Formats: sequence, structure tokens, C-alpha cells
Amino acid sequence: MVRKCVVAGHFYPAERSALERELQRLVPPVSERRKVLGLLAPHAGYVYSGSCAGQGYARVELSETVIVLGVNHRGAGAALAIDGHDHWETPLGKVEVNSELRARLLDASPLFRADNEAGRLEHSLEVQVPFIQHGRPGARILPIAVAATRLDDLQAAGREIAALFRGNASLMMVASSDMSHYIAAVRARELDNLAIERMLRLDEEGLYRIVREKRISMCGMAPAVIMLRAAREAGATGAELVCYTNSGEVSGDMDEVVGYASLVVY
Repeated sequence: MVRKCVVAGHFYPAERSALERELQRLVPPVSERRKVLGLLAPHAGYVYSGSCAGQGYARVELSETVIVLGVNHRGAGAALAIDGHDHWETPLGKVEVNSELRARLLDASPLFRADNEAGRLEHSLEVQVPFIQHGRPGARILPIAVAATRLDDLQAAGREIAALFRGNASLMMVASSDMSHYIAAVRARELDNLAIERMLRLDEEGLYRIVREKRISMCGMAPAVIMLRAAREAGATGAELVCYTNSGEVSGDMDEVVGYASLVVY
């Protein structure tokens, strides 16, 4: 069973050679890549956030399996939905879903559910997949769509994912998130810095509470909370901001921007 791409031609090029050229442009060459536990990456159209995402992907040594934690924008399906397809397809070809890791998580978890509906139309998951294919051909993925909102559930989900890292050295996470939405660039940076500061401290509870308190429209806060908690449980010691920008840098409209950040957790 194959999950076909649904936002190719909208969020990123639909033709293979054009997508390959775009990824080569967006992911800069670096002298050294770092093994990490997690990466926060934006998920808007590549024209807006692709460069910021690409800078993040350029800094990491992608693992054999990448757990992709995306936002369930539509609210369909389970609150913590593990995709049940065998493969995801993009213009670059098919990517295998790690069915063994999926089964291990489902068997051990009272929270996660196998669910194809949650991610069927979800761009926050799909736009990450070509970056993974480009960075490590042959890598497998485990897509998870997150609609859960309670802090206790998100932290518990993080602990359950952290258990997968025990005895598995070739595993990492990508938390898919944009930052503030449709506010002035200056205000977006102020608010987004509050969230970024908590992420740099590996403080998932602080991130959750500041986003709620300040009403920061960070759509992927929940995936980021799960990723941070799992990374801490798996032994993370630090984080680094790779990129922060906004859509106005492309559109020229600084009055209503969407913020984007790439951040690595190691």
C-alpha cells in the first residue's frame, strides 16, 4: 500500500529533475554533518521555507530511519496517528515505512494508533520526505501525525518514542513546524524567540507553556514537545539554532509573515 504525494506541484516541484535541482539549491554543501537526535524543520512551500529547512538538513547526518512528527492540521483520524502505509511516494520515488519500528511502538504504546487518514492529506509530513530522500537515499521513515494537545499525553508520547532509541543507534526524529503565523515580522521574531529559547534549553514543558501563555501560533508545538521530551530521555545534551527567517523575506510583505526555524538537538 503506497501513500501517493498530494502536495507535489504546490509545495514543491512535481517533476523529478526540477525537484532534484531545487533540493541541490536548498541544501548547501557543508564540510561536516553532525549525528543528532532531532531536527526541527519548517513545512511551508519550498519557495518560502525550503532554504531554512535545507540549512537544517545540511547540518545533520540522516539516520537509517527517520521518525517524522508532523502537525495534523485537519484534525482527521487518531490524536497520535502512526501511518500504516508500506511506502510513501514523491517525485523522487518511493520511501519505505519502517514497519518493524511501527509494530514495536504500537505494541508497547497505549497512546499511539495505526491510522492512515490523519496523514493522507498532511503536507507537514510530506514536505519533509524529499529532503530525507535527498540527504540519505534508501532511508526509511516512520510518519506520525500529531493532533494531541494535552501536555501529559505529549510527554508520555515522547517517553514512548525514546524507548525506541535504546539499542538503536541509527534513528532520529524530525519535528515539522512553522512558527508564528500572519503577524508583523518584528512581533513574530519577538514571540518566536521565546519559543526558541525554550527549545534550546530542551525544555518541552517550558515550550508548551510559553506557546499557550503568549498565544504563539507555532503550529507544530505538539510535535516539537514530543521530539524534545524523547531526545532528553534518549540522552540529548544540547540544541543549536541553525536558521530563523520569515515569509516576508521572499514575498516582501513584512506586515503579515509566517516565521520559520531550523534547530538541531544532539
